[in-house]
Amino acid sequence: MRERGFEVVKGYEDKDIHIPERKTAHSAGYDIEAAEDITIPKFKPGIKPTLIPTGLKAYCKEDECYLLLNRSSGPKKGFMLANSVGLIDSDYYENPDNDGHFYFAYFNCSDHDIEVKKGDIIGQVVFTKFLICDGDNATGVRTGGFGSTDKK
Repeated sequence: MRERGFEVVKGYEDKDIHIPERKTAHSAGYDIEAAEDITIPKFKPGIKPTLIPTGLKAYCKEDECYLLLNRSSGPKKGFMLANSVGLIDSDYYENPDNDGHFYFAYFNCSDHDIEVKKGDIIGQVVFTKFLICDGDNATGVRTGGFGSTDKK
């Protein structure tokens, strides 16, 4: 029985996407690579974060989610996650909008544009269990991809 893992998303099957790995036996995070070359412009007021495609989707149990986290070396290189931590629910997997493709959203806090090359490690994923409160009665069903929870 599958519990959690990564797969290549539709449209990236022929792009040499690597399935993430932990580097040591006690690492919590799986290193994630950029799926393509991209430039992150230096920050200026009003700029939107740059979405870096991973070419990946992840699956996990219904009572789990996964977190998109910056690498410890990221801030000294100018990488700042736009939402501090990305939290992705288990029902994002294979959603009809984008097949569950997850991206890293970064601002560049350095004084120059940052060139990200395909295969560069851009962040990490940590899987985690979550708990619900007594009396929780959530019954909604995901109907879309990125940001779909707020769509009405």
